[in-house]
Amino acid sequence: MRRAAIALAVVVFGLTSSVNLRAAELAGVVLPDSVQAAGTTLVLNGIGLRTKFVVKVYVAGLYVVQKSSDADAILRTDAPKRLVMQFVRSVSKEQITNAFEESFRDNAPNAEKTLKGDIDRLLGAMEQVKEGDQMVFTYVPGAGTTFALRGNEKLTVAGAPFSQALFSVWLGPKPPTAALKKGLLGQ
Repeated sequence: MRRAAIALAVVVFGLTSSVNLRAAELAGVVLPDSVQAAGTTLVLNGIGLRTKFVVKVYVAGLYVVQKSSDADAILRTDAPKRLVMQFVRSVSKEQITNAFEESFRDNAPNAEKTLKGDIDRLLGAMEQVKEGDQMVFTYVPGAGTTFALRGNEKLTVAGAPFSQALFSVWLGPKPPTAALKKGLLGQ
């Protein structure tokens, strides 16, 4: 009986150790090394921290089918992808919508015109977040981009152009911070 208990303890320790080795941690946030989206396994491409001045706002993780450090290739590839934002502080709805509006303007200026209705729907679905809350954006070809908050799906926007505009918020020429973009690209 004692040998069985020791063997079980060794197995449990081995499993928990391998889980810790297969995750990324930043600013106290742990993200898994892979997730499932529409039956496809997506791998963690990179993880980064969004700061505003010196204040930590959220940790983001980018999941893709195949790792890449090429932002343009990730944006152009019509394949499933996911961006997870886990907030490390509370942020008002107004702060969130202002940040997204600025990012769309800086990184996808044409989308502000051509996708205005879709962008407005996304911004309208935003809510205040608290420390520990997650926003998840998942693109699946043919289905569109789904926005989930705290595990609840809020809306889905059809089409690859919206996905490209949305993911350009973090991967475009003017991301929230250069360090965040670099982290998402695994650099």
